[in-house]
Amino acid sequence: MMELELLREPSHDGCTIGRLAVDGAFCCWTLEDVVREGPKVQGETAIPAGRYRVSITKSQRFGVMLPLLENVPGFEGVRIHAGNTAADTDGCVLVGQSRGVRSILGSRAALGELQGRLARALAAGDRVWITVRNAPEGKAA
Repeated sequence: MMELELLREPSHDGCTIGRLAVDGAFCCWTLEDVVREGPKVQGETAIPAGRYRVSITKSQRFGVMLPLLENVPGFEGVRIHAGNTAADTDGCVLVGQSRGVRSILGSRAALGELQGRLARALAAGDRVWITVRNAPEGKAA
């Protein structure tokens, strides 16, 4: 089994930066929409913290194979994909090799590396899970 853990920093300036670890080791930075309490705001709300199974399927939106987070409450089609700012995500998780204040960089390279690792694990018959955690308010991840 492969375990991913996404530890989010508190949302700031319209986005949420986080760290993604694979089997306990840092893999890449993440960027999502703002974490909100209460009702989801379409295109502006990060997914709820929780544990989700990950598969790789063809994205209807992008037309390519991408990691999919399954059974996210209130969301459909949550993917891990390339992008640099909150404008590039509608509830999905963006990945990058480095971070800025409101952006991540090296996104395509980070996605390629992560997706390769996920694909190898899935091809070997392993299950892949991601646990998304919110950092306590006021504390960085």
